Amino acid sequence: MMQSKYFRTCLGIIALLLIIYLGAKVSFLFNPIVSIFNMLLVPIAAAGFFYYLLRPIVDYLERRKIKRPLGVLMIYFVFAGLFIMFILLVWPTLKEQIENFIENAPNLVNDLQTQMNQLSKNPFWSRFMPSESELYNGLMDYANRAMTWISNSISNLISVVSGVVVIIATIPIILYYMLKESSKLPSKLLSVVPRRYRKDGQEVLSDIDSALSNFIIGKVILNLALSVLMYIGFLIIGLPYSLLLTIISFILNFIPYVGALLASIPVVIVGFIESPSIAIWSVVVIVVAQQIQDNILTPVIYGKQLDIHPLTTIILLLIGGDFYGILGVLLAIPAYMVLKIIVVRVYELFLAEKVEDA
Repeated sequence: MMQSKYFRTCLGIIALLLIIYLGAKVSFLFNPIVSIFNMLLVPIAAAGFFYYLLRPIVDYLERRKIKRPLGVLMIYFVFAGLFIMFILLVWPTLKEQIENFIENAPNLVNDLQTQMNQLSKNPFWSRFMPSESELYNGLMDYANRAMTWISNSISNLISVVSGVVVIIATIPIILYYMLKESSKLPSKLLSVVPRRYRKDGQEVLSDIDSALSNFIIGKVILNLALSVLMYIGFLIIGLPYSLLLTIISFILNFIPYVGALLASIPVVIVGFIESPSIAIWSVVVIVVAQQIQDNILTPVIYGKQLDIHPLTTIILLLIGGDFYGILGVLLAIPAYMVLKIIVVRVYELFLAEKVEDA
């Protein structure tokens, strides 16, 4: 009986549950580790994001006989020049729009109320949305909370960025060594893998690297193209705060599926405050830009590589948001891709034959 497969399985489950129970009883021992992990998560995740964006450039410079450290420094100088251009050319307009938006947020809510009242007096719209209806009151309450949330989020983002200058300053340092030592990292990781599994480990690392690279680079290209299309459209229709709203949309569109909806809410609200026709044209601009992205750009850039079911994506976003907020939402899909590759390979190595023979 002691040697039966059923008994060993039950014993393993009991041991695992016992370890989890004892670990929960001494959780205070793990608090410093969790704190260190949380502290390093943001700079490492940000450095990894820029690593996959800049690595092709560093590799190209290396093929042109430029050593990697020098190539990284050259890229840093180029980015420093771009940052100076941003400060001189873009930041004044963006700063003015941010300040005006925060300052005029209460007035924008009042203007929204006025527009809604005028719209409710229209004979056509009053049939669907009377001024005293629950739908009307619900929309006004939601719009008020949305405007307050947008204003507070912009203010909080500025304060958060100012408060984590030290963390942000570490990103270029981490990124420098990631780009400089990228060729040595796989061998260091494989050194802890048993020799008989190193070939499989090499393939897993290659698959993970390829998946993350394609996903991140493709997502950035798509979001940049979408943002450019939206900004041009916003300028044409005369949407207020067009640059600020485009940047907000660019950030929110990194969230799969729901990001596009979240990004369009502030655009439509601001457009409606200006006039109902601007709101309608804002929706037209967003829909046209999204259609160009989904039907023309996405198939060219991704093809069928990103094979994740929409329901799986929603579940991942909910789990990631519950654990780490907006950072968890942004990291949910890449983490799932990495975990899926590892789990599939482990299953092929250790469980596939046993399951098929059972």
